[in-house]
Amino acid sequence: MNKTELIEAIAVRTGMTKKDSEKVLSAMLDTISDTLAEGEKVSIVDFGIFDTKRRASRTGRNPRTNEIISIPAQVVPEFRPGKNLKEKVAK
Repeated sequence: MNKTELIEAIAVRTGMTKKDSEKVLSAMLDTISDTLAEGEKVSIVDFGIFDTKRRASRTGRNPRTNEIISIPAQVVPEFRPGKNLKEKVAK
């Protein structure tokens, strides 16, 4: 499912227009992204937790030249599914 299909599904389930559904989805995604950028986590009960994780710097290898390179430390987003989501997917 892509973003357009998700917007259509939201519109069907809520009775909202596709335009309003797109606004709601965009606002939700922007809010989650902004909150993660501020270093905070977003917890949605029965769905999961959006959080950030710090990856330490490490060495890697360029596959084309076989040269050893240094990969800097970085902060990456992560998602941990909640119990109900895990159970629903496992069925």
